[in-house]
Parts: sequence; C-alpha cells; structure tokens
Amino acid sequence: MEPPLTAPHGIQISDITCDSFRVSWEMPPYDARRVTHYFIDLNKTGGQKENKFKHRDVPTKLVAKAVVLPMTVRGHWFLSPRTEYTLAVQTAMKRSDGEYTVSGWSETLRFCTGDYAMEQVKQLQEKAEGIAGRMLSFQVFYRNQTAEYFQHVRDKWGGLMLPSLKDQSGSHGSPISGTLHGVFFSCNTEFNTGLPPHDSPYGRWRVTIPAGYLFNENTHLYFGDFYCMYSAYHYVVLVLAPRGSQGDAFCSARLPLLDPQNNPFLTRGEQGSYWHAQDLILEIIYTEPVPMGMGQLSEIKGHQLMSLSTANAKKDPSCKVCNIFGGR
Repeated sequence: MEPPLTAPHGIQISDITCDSFRVSWEMPPYDARRVTHYFIDLNKTGGQKENKFKHRDVPTKLVAKAVVLPMTVRGHWFLSPRTEYTLAVQTAMKRSDGEYTVSGWSETLRFCTGDYAMEQVKQLQEKAEGIAGRMLSFQVFYRNQTAEYFQHVRDKWGGLMLPSLKDQSGSHGSPISGTLHGVFFSCNTEFNTGLPPHDSPYGRWRVTIPAGYLFNENTHLYFGDFYCMYSAYHYVVLVLAPRGSQGDAFCSARLPLLDPQNNPFLTRGEQGSYWHAQDLILEIIYTEPVPMGMGQLSEIKGHQLMSLSTANAKKDPSCKVCNIFGGR
C-alpha cells in the first residue's frame, strides 16, 4: 500500500488580475511525483455558503492536470473583477479504474481579484464607439446640485467646487470607481435646441461653465467607462485631467488617452467649437477644483428626475451592448 497523499500546505496566491491569478503550494517530493491532478475549490465570499466538498467522491469546481507550480488559473466565466474569493486545494492521483485517490484539503485562503486593466477598458471603449452616433455641438459643461450644495461651496470652500471620490456606479471592474477624485459635469444637449435639458436628476440649481475653460490644450481626455442601468440609455464616463496633475498621472496608467480632436465621444475644434456624441449620455469628471466664478448659476425650469440618477447605479449584467464578457 502506498502512503496517502499529504494535504497541500503553504498556499501562495500571486499575480492577481481581474480574471486570473497564480497559485502554488508545498507538497513532499514523493507526492509531487505521484500527483496527476489538482482540485481547486473556489468560492465567492460575502455571506454565501462556502462550497467546501466534504466527501472525497464529490468533484470539485475546478479540475486541472498536474503542472509545474505556480499554476495560472484564468477564466472570466467564473472570476469577476473586484470580488473576494476563498480558495482551497486538493491533490489527486487518477487510478486505473478512472477514480481518484485524493489528499486532504489545504487551508483556505481569501483573496480579491483586481480592477480592469487597460486592455479591458479599451474593450469597453470599442463597444461604446459602436453606438456613439453623430456629434452635436455644445458650448458649456454644467453641474446640477441642490441650493444647499452651492451655498456650502460659497461659505465653506471659498467658492471652489472640490473633487469628491467617484462612487461605485458603472462597470464592476472599473479602475476609477471608488478611487478617482473629481468634479462631475454633464455636457449633453437637446438635439432640437442645442442647449442643456431643462430637467436633471441631481438638483434644481445648475452652474454652467464655458467648455473651453475645462477642455483645452492644457487638459488630457481619457475614456473611463461604458455602462447602462437596465434601460435603453447608455452612459460613457470621460475624464478631463489637467496635464501634469495628480489626476493625469492616475489616469495615464489606467485609462486610454483620447485624441481631443478626433474621437467619437467628445471633441474640440477650431474657433471655440465643441462636440458631443448624440446617442450616449456623457458623464464628465474633471480631476481638479473648479471655481464657481468661472460660470453662471441659475435655477432650471424643468423637474428633478430622481429616477435618472446614476449615483451608485449597478450595471446591467445582461446587456450585450456594454458588457465585454460574462455580464461585467
């Protein structure tokens, strides 16, 4: 009788991305020569019951032929970005009868997958380009908020609209959600008037800033995200970052840089002309403080449509237009 397989120990997880990781462990040399397969038990955390297999005759979620460690585990069909998982490993020998002799389970480790890398954000960009539509002219960026917000800006912030942390709305793996600070603006106009819409989900008071104050030769334009909220409307997040700023450094390592004069989302031309995509709702994040005195403050004539707010909105995982894989 051969000695039983020893349970793997010293588990190490490394090189974690949004849809892959590498895993290694220690086992005696005698086991390493006999092992033919690895069983990996991978579970999302967050209140869900862990799917720990209690019986040796129950197959694990992931079965791999034995390879030299560390082993790469990759698959967007079972790994989601920015998600916590638990992992345990079991080694096995396949017998002549087709069954397995298995070791005990290793200790359980917890880890979290990463954000989208530049590659995935570019894939979102390509999808968004496909539905951007024709370009409409605009002249101002605008920000809607409550009267109390603008009073606070005057009284407490010296008239500066300060950057705040971007919420968790949009793609689950977005590298800017919960990490990038900025001031949120809109720029979409009504196609029949060329003016900002009368309604807003964010407040009845609106400050309008001439487009050239924020979007000029001293700012970089980045593509940030593409998503929808269980509706026909699709949103694109763009970032305007003054050259050399902290926001610029942050975005340059994570987001695709757009040509400000040749892209399907937001462009500037000669003699003060500015254009936005007609068929997308653009969300503009400016990464530095913006003086209210740059623009004009007025009350909108329409309604505050709270149902259209994107604050912490969850992306529709079933949409084939804006998801790059596996509903993310």
